[in-house]
Amino acid sequence: MPLAALPFPDIDPVLVSIGPLAIRWYALAYIFGILIGWFYARRLIGNDALWRGKAPLTTADYDDFIVWVTLGIILGGRLGYVLFYNPAHFAAHPLEILQLWGGGMSFHGGFAGCVLAVLLFARSRKIPVLSLGDLTCAVAPIGLFLGRIANFINGELWGRPTDVPWAFVFPAAGPLPRHPSQLYEAALEGLLLFIVLAVAVRMGALRRPGLVIGLFACGYALARSFCELFREPDPQLGFLWGGMTMGMLLSIPLFVAGLAFVWHALRRAASGSQTA
Repeated sequence: MPLAALPFPDIDPVLVSIGPLAIRWYALAYIFGILIGWFYARRLIGNDALWRGKAPLTTADYDDFIVWVTLGIILGGRLGYVLFYNPAHFAAHPLEILQLWGGGMSFHGGFAGCVLAVLLFARSRKIPVLSLGDLTCAVAPIGLFLGRIANFINGELWGRPTDVPWAFVFPAAGPLPRHPSQLYEAALEGLLLFIVLAVAVRMGALRRPGLVIGLFACGYALARSFCELFREPDPQLGFLWGGMTMGMLLSIPLFVAGLAFVWHALRRAASGSQTA
């Protein structure tokens, strides 16, 4: 092992185990990401200065929405992983699709699940869909940050071999020191993106329905694509067209959609339209 490599922290992925019941850091990341995001969204809804008068939905509406978006994240994330990252394996072992505790979630699938949850819930409550989407995207980096930290604790989704002084030797990745790409993603997709969106919200982004959605989509796509330069591709996929990874390819349509949302929001604001 090169002297520059840092020892991987010996953190048990299982926080507490009681008989057959195991509480894992990864599950807690999802739970606390949703709870903290829920609290933050309630604060945004209650701050009239961020909206054109009152928010177009109530905190009670968002309380009910949490169940919908949680299902969207879990079902969409799992289905996305099955379809995008390992379809052949799951076609041969379909029962493993239900084994969420075995790992395997896709951000892009989870995002699609969230979009569907927003559309269905907004329609059922007659809430402006773009405003509900803006709120959901404003809080999303919280869950991304915690999820990537949990990936690091699990010693999964490691980076490519490197000789940088902050490299780690991951227990399941062989003897080579590697980029802690999970921490890069936590910093960029989570912390930095949260700060950017929080500043945009404080500057009035919620008054332009769809703007936060667009900023989130563009910001995540850029951050993910950059981090993919340091992350080891999934072994069953490897590098794809032109040395790109699946994460990069899936981020292209996300970025294009984000630009469209930003353009639509700014164009609508310039024309004076208030509809969401």
